[in-house]
Amino acid sequence: MAFRKGGFMDPTHRLLLTIDAFVNLLLGLALLLLPAGLIELLGLPPTSTHFYTSILGAVLVGIGLALLIEVRGEERGSRGLGLRGAIAINLCGAGVLVTWLLRGDLEMPRRGHLVLWLVALAVLAIAVAELMVRSGRSRGE
Repeated sequence: MAFRKGGFMDPTHRLLLTIDAFVNLLLGLALLLLPAGLIELLGLPPTSTHFYTSILGAVLVGIGLALLIEVRGEERGSRGLGLRGAIAINLCGAGVLVTWLLRGDLEMPRRGHLVLWLVALAVLAIAVAELMVRSGRSRGE
């Protein structure tokens, strides 16, 4: 069951969503506030504008805030993204990123490839942890 006595989220579920929220907020704010410097520092493919970087940053911040609403809003009846939504977003994002990396046609320094692989693996690890928690609850553990 996803909730403990009294209808509140269990500590593991709460911890995973909180970690996921802070990762999204950190990455999103970095992309919003430091797009050019971050792109160069991480060795990512350069762009002529920061339109896509800022849009991605805004989406990540929104996801992070939705996760925090889910974690913090349960006492007030507010609903945010939830564990299932976080799993879907993490698997989609990591899957597309891994696909781009495996295609091998991204022109960027080795450092950029390493950073993107680390991001993809971190997001996949969060998704796997969330899936394990979710599947454990569906079996009644």
